[in-house]
Amino acid sequence: MENIGDGLYEPSVVLTDETGRSLPCSVERSLEVNNHEYLLLMPIDAPIEIFTWQSDEESAEDLLMDVEESDIDTLFPTAKAVLAEQNLTLYRTALTLTASGELPEATDDDCFTLELADVEAGSDLEAEEFQILATFFYKDDEYTVCTPLEPLLFFAQKNLQGQPELVSPEEFQQIRAQLEDKLFDVLE
Repeated sequence: MENIGDGLYEPSVVLTDETGRSLPCSVERSLEVNNHEYLLLMPIDAPIEIFTWQSDEESAEDLLMDVEESDIDTLFPTAKAVLAEQNLTLYRTALTLTASGELPEATDDDCFTLELADVEAGSDLEAEEFQILATFFYKDDEYTVCTPLEPLLFFAQKNLQGQPELVSPEEFQQIRAQLEDKLFDVLE
């Protein structure tokens, strides 16, 4: 937690992944379920996604695809440079790329919706909206740098050392309904 003066604290924590990268997050809510405290976290900086355009030979259309994690390190310097042109600083943070700086105002021309399969809920499609921040080419492939329009949220709990750890997908599925009930109670 950061001291912001006069004894007031702005709740923030840092998530760390297995590679040692960190992700500063604000604590949006603290919820207790089954005598365990869970934290609803949101990255402090804007989450960033990089997509690539690939040809689908069956439909003869170009498809927007997620960039593989293994390709991020190769693309990172170029993505960082194109975002710097907009006074945004790209970071290689845990769980997601992030960018600091003031995002441009979203317009209809730079936003799009992706239909994503929700693996956890079966095969239902979920719509996710993104704002395009930049495009670039690398080795003849086109890439699009975007930020989601909806907040990116994580659930975490503190480990024995008091450090926040991401809740595993299995544990999240076990407590999902209880967490959602608590969130809706707080929001009413």
